[in-house]
Amino acid sequence: MRDPGYLLSEQLGEGLRGSNRVLGLAESCTGGGISAAITDVPGSSAWFDRGFVTYSNAAKVELLGVHPQTLQRYGAVSAETAGEMAAGVLAHSSADLALAVTGIAGPDGGTAEKPVGTVFVAWRQRGGEQAVCVRKQFSGDRQNIRQQTVLFCLQQLLQLVRAG
Repeated sequence: MRDPGYLLSEQLGEGLRGSNRVLGLAESCTGGGISAAITDVPGSSAWFDRGFVTYSNAAKVELLGVHPQTLQRYGAVSAETAGEMAAGVLAHSSADLALAVTGIAGPDGGTAEKPVGTVFVAWRQRGGEQAVCVRKQFSGDRQNIRQQTVLFCLQQLLQLVRAG
């Protein structure tokens, strides 16, 4: 039996191929986990352009064009940063659909306002006015939080693709 990430990625690929769209990603807390799940699917190069692993603030600025002021004012783990990351994917790729994720996988780094397990996921379609962002709160250890985040992101992408 294949793992859920593979099955979701396979379905996502079918949907993207069927709608003639290409996906791009920006990952922070997942460290490339979404890209790995997607590229496990044979033929994913037909519908997946690239993934940016922008773990540091400097990488977010240099590779995606996140504004340093956004990071300073809202932090790396914020809706604002996730939205700018998604916009950066579209600006630096041929993707039609972008998803970005940033969060606190732990075990350290959490605060009262943003505890460990806080994750922001943003997506944006080429030609769309702005990114849509959701805040999620996952639980468990670092591995569990990252795994839950990967699966959530794949589920969100699949819903978006199916919705047209």
